[in-house]
Amino acid sequence: MNPKKGIKRNTLLKTAFAALAIFICFTGIAGAWNFKIPAQKVRPADGIFKFSEKDFADGKAIYFVYEYASKQKIRFFLIKSKDSTIRAAFDACDVCFRGKQGYVQQGDLMVCAKCGMKFPTDKINQVRGGCNPSPLERTIQDGQVIISEKDVLAGAGYFK
Repeated sequence: MNPKKGIKRNTLLKTAFAALAIFICFTGIAGAWNFKIPAQKVRPADGIFKFSEKDFADGKAIYFVYEYASKQKIRFFLIKSKDSTIRAAFDACDVCFRGKQGYVQQGDLMVCAKCGMKFPTDKINQVRGGCNPSPLERTIQDGQVIISEKDVLAGAGYFK
């Protein structure tokens, strides 16, 4: 075997591996978050998240992120659907959560940023599984949307 060919092949392999490592870092395959929409940081008070019902009157999804431990975050969104119900879901689903891309809103639809599947906002919290936004329990009381910290923490697996 020609030693010059071996050196050339070795250099080519090293270059290919370096390019692959750069690709992985920049595309998020290594686990970085790729969410398209910025989220508001939130913290619970006495184990409860509270949001004013009025904040969702325009029907636009509002995204939140809860950092419950160092570098451990959970994303979720709330939206008032066309049937005037305020709905809550994790910014993840059972299928595409590993892609860490979440959902974007297009009118009365929430669209998975990874696979492109579309879901009517009035089905959030009603339809579970598959690529549907994973439901997050909430209640409405005295003009406040109330979500327990325990329920938010139950979705931590989607964001690891």
